[in-house]
Amino acid sequence: MRQVLPDKGALRTQYQSDFQARGLIVNDLEVYIEKLLSDLSSNLTIKGRVKSFQSFFKKYLRYLNETANGEPPIIPDQIGIRIVCPFIEDTVNVETLVKNNFKIVEVERKGSSYSFKEFGYESIHFLVSLPEEIGGKYTKASNVPFTGDIVEIQIRTILQDAWAEVEHELVYKAEFRPYDHPMKRKLAAINASLSLADTIFQEIRTYQRHFNKQIVQRKESFFKKVEDAVDLFLFEDSGRRETRHEAPLDTQNRSIDDLLLNALYAHNRGLFSEAARYYSFILALNPDKNIVSLIYKHRGMAFFAQSLYEEAIKDFSMSLHFDEKAYKSAYYCGVVRLVLQQYAAAIDDFTMSMTINGFQPYCFYRRAEAYYHLEDYPQALSDCEAALALDNELEGASKLKYMLLDKLKM
Repeated sequence: MRQVLPDKGALRTQYQSDFQARGLIVNDLEVYIEKLLSDLSSNLTIKGRVKSFQSFFKKYLRYLNETANGEPPIIPDQIGIRIVCPFIEDTVNVETLVKNNFKIVEVERKGSSYSFKEFGYESIHFLVSLPEEIGGKYTKASNVPFTGDIVEIQIRTILQDAWAEVEHELVYKAEFRPYDHPMKRKLAAINASLSLADTIFQEIRTYQRHFNKQIVQRKESFFKKVEDAVDLFLFEDSGRRETRHEAPLDTQNRSIDDLLLNALYAHNRGLFSEAARYYSFILALNPDKNIVSLIYKHRGMAFFAQSLYEEAIKDFSMSLHFDEKAYKSAYYCGVVRLVLQQYAAAIDDFTMSMTINGFQPYCFYRRAEAYYHLEDYPQALSDCEAALALDNELEGASKLKYMLLDKLKM
């Protein structure tokens, strides 16, 4: 049977008749997908495009040649959305959202079958049905098969996307195929390096998440001790955490990051002596001075949790010595001196902290407490009001303000 040649001019006219509608659909799809992804914490990039006629016609001829049944082929990726993710785990989360919110027609995992010797970008490609709420808004100008309501959604990491763009320029757009082994090895090496970088970035992010979680828990433990120790004198609310038996330190062949994470794990389990020993071990390694400041601050918090107040003050002071911008270390010094009822010295520490960063509601509140104990009620009230101006939900400051107004008979 003789192959009927397509009329390129007629196809162009038909294709262009729906081109504007496709552009509007792309815009609506971008908004639709952006809403779906709004709860994800990562900064994702959404890119929409309508396939140009030239690209469409090239694929049309290829499909026509492959089918060879005389029927006009359906080109399903005329409308495309690409979702570019910072990390590998984000691609998994986005994939789940796509599966849950679209009718899936086809899934292709490009690059999944490559050996380590091959090159080619990795990407997840979905063919999905266009949501009726979007497709139903536009009336198509023709009924040709390639105007079907199927769109493509691609999911990649930033590095996968970068490689795909470069590969497209070097290999496909230029119609170049590397036949010599050195060129193949170079391209495979670049692809492998980017894949490795993606994996390492994900490992760093996972580690960072664990680290930040431990930091948050440590801060919560510290501030609970602060409230128990300091507010006892104001609101008669007491309570103390008890330490438990510490295990031997695991320091063999550990990086500073690993040691710090071990210290934070111990800290958050209430093993404050063990945590302090980890911090001391890290300090003995002579790390960078910014890290030294951080470690002194952490160890000071561990000492404070054990009611070793003088040791805590020394460490917070050393933290400030190594980093003159460490306003929290100055604030923590003031907190410890509040516990020791050294109110004038506490005021000096809080004032130093606010000289570095003047927008700390808790620092104003704690300095107000120190002024209260020194019976400087007007200054205490001024600090209370400053704290509440920065954070009107600061419960302790509200309670203290009422007490001060009563003292001042206002």
